[in-house]
Amino acid sequence: MTMLKNDPLLQALFWSVMTIAFYAFGKELHHRRPCFWTSPLVVAPLLLILAALSLHVTYGQYISGTHWLVGMLAPATVAFAIPIYEERVLISYHWPLLIMGVLVGSVISMLSSWGLADLLGLSRSLRLSLLPRSVTTPFAMIISGDIGGVPQLTAVFVLITGVLGVTIGEVLLSVLPLQSALARGVLLGMGAHAVGTAKGHQIDKEVGAIAGLVMVLVGLLNVLAAPLLGHLLAAIQKQ
Repeated sequence: MTMLKNDPLLQALFWSVMTIAFYAFGKELHHRRPCFWTSPLVVAPLLLILAALSLHVTYGQYISGTHWLVGMLAPATVAFAIPIYEERVLISYHWPLLIMGVLVGSVISMLSSWGLADLLGLSRSLRLSLLPRSVTTPFAMIISGDIGGVPQLTAVFVLITGVLGVTIGEVLLSVLPLQSALARGVLLGMGAHAVGTAKGHQIDKEVGAIAGLVMVLVGLLNVLAAPLLGHLLAAIQKQ
């Protein structure tokens, strides 16, 4: 174990393999017992935290060896252009409803995040990190950095939002009279981004496609609005 701590290359290899292995284990577990707490997005981080604590490894040591995995989010962001192209007919037909849902959902998400953070008396960096919580991780981390938040914290908030969002979303879909694929997809894509999109594909192919489309549109809108939001928040802080 001393050799692991003293050898950066070995440390990077060890934690990279552990991260991928824990995610694969979580994915298999979720396939066998599908519920929110067996999601690989819950299982993998918990196992990594337990492993890091037992080996007395800091977050800095962990991320120094696995930062290349975070770097993979960049090409993933570019790949989001594919569902937009594939669903171009759907966008052209429903664009007023989609844009309205994205705008209203984004505003409500940010206002609720800011209000909750203010109610709990959180610090400025935590507030700014919490704002993009309803945007999928690649976009959320970019937005967080642009407005002065901590991208790593934002990634955690996005994870929590996704898991809780899809859990609450399932309940809402069972009690609300939402029968159309458009309504169901928008609810899951706006409320639970990538996790909601995965759930949407389990329900129906069209629901999953709409959820994925909404997730991408929300990300693009918020990335484009991030500089303006940053200036607005800076002006509010000066008052």
